[in-house]
Amino acid sequence: MSSYLVEPGGVLRGECRVPGDKSISHRALMLGAIAEGTTRIHGFLASEDCLATLGALRALGVACEGAEPSAELCIVGRGRDALQAPAETLQLGNAGTSMRLLAGLLAPCPFAVTLDGDSSLRRRPMERIAEPLRQLGAVVETSPDGTAPLHLAGVRSPLKAIDWDLPVASAQIKSCLLLAALGAQGETVIKEPAPSRDHTERMLAHYGCPPQRRDGALVISGGKLVGDVELQVPGDFSSAMFLLVAASCTPDSELLLPGVGVNPSRTGGLDILRAMGADIRVLAQREQGGEPVADIRVRYAPLRGLRIDPTLVPRAIDEFPALCVAAAAASGVTEFDGAVELRHKESDRLHTMAVGLQALGITVEERPAGLVIHGGQLGGGRVASAGDHRVALAFACVAGAASSSILIDDCDNVRTSWPSFIADASALGLPVVQKD
Repeated sequence: MSSYLVEPGGVLRGECRVPGDKSISHRALMLGAIAEGTTRIHGFLASEDCLATLGALRALGVACEGAEPSAELCIVGRGRDALQAPAETLQLGNAGTSMRLLAGLLAPCPFAVTLDGDSSLRRRPMERIAEPLRQLGAVVETSPDGTAPLHLAGVRSPLKAIDWDLPVASAQIKSCLLLAALGAQGETVIKEPAPSRDHTERMLAHYGCPPQRRDGALVISGGKLVGDVELQVPGDFSSAMFLLVAASCTPDSELLLPGVGVNPSRTGGLDILRAMGADIRVLAQREQGGEPVADIRVRYAPLRGLRIDPTLVPRAIDEFPALCVAAAAASGVTEFDGAVELRHKESDRLHTMAVGLQALGITVEERPAGLVIHGGQLGGGRVASAGDHRVALAFACVAGAASSSILIDDCDNVRTSWPSFIADASALGLPVVQKD
């Protein structure tokens, strides 16, 4: 397993185009696969997670043109009915989005399929999608612990629409149900406890099947996706967040990040970082493929702790590893709650971040659904990423606020979201190297 060695100091300067959005890349592949028409994807993120989705679709008989790791792909869709039973289990590695969304995509199909992943993915909860899929009429089995592998036995009759209240604000659960509902008879109604990212809804509009909002709920009818579609994948805001924190914590730093997705359902982390005193400007706002995009400029500014508004948590759920590092480098105390979902990511991110920050000399109180972080002088030391790409990236971006070297263990999974991170970070002046 590779490690990252982060040296203290450095100044971040320059321009960086962050990798394509992972969430949007997954969805572009899947919707293109069940559409009737050709989907051309520009800016595709050729990371391990997204390539796992691509490999699964090819195993299902979908024609995908474009050399890997090409940034452009062409998906020749022939409709969901043209999908074929795979010859073997679909292995999805660490890709939780791929497993949950593919389960919805395949739920209306007449053939059996098994979805599996690595040891990390096998620990993540899957009953939260399996149960509503069963209510729709799908036959879904999970492990005795409610985790992967997932086995879909195939259906003999069409799925039937349901009304479903999501137990948590989760774009993955919501998107799973949207994909399944497209293959169901009638109107499926989905109610969220709080807004979650809406990439699936925006993309469905390109194929002529936009979900409707009715009395605060999301409503979608069964139907086909039709049309030749061109999709531009913006830069991943979650990846950009690591550089926004790194520059905010490193004196004399200034970065420009062009073409970043600024979908309001994703930018809670930006609102939080600004409330902490960050100097961030959103420039040249525009729309690409139904998604808002902008150039983001960040300059160093002293950060201060705060109590994070609970309503921002669902819009910043993937950004909390980076925000925890920002809180550690800030003056005062930062507190957040209502983030129990962080315990069910690639690692238990609440615990992993708490232990890592404590190893660097920061006082952290771990709560059931949040953390209390006392900002102070970050020291050096050794931290475990628990194989979690966002944890590894968060600690890699703390160089400007640390007093001595930091060794981050188990960084291989950074390839799932940012394959070129070391080269990109080094070009900006971030003192981080990979140790094999």
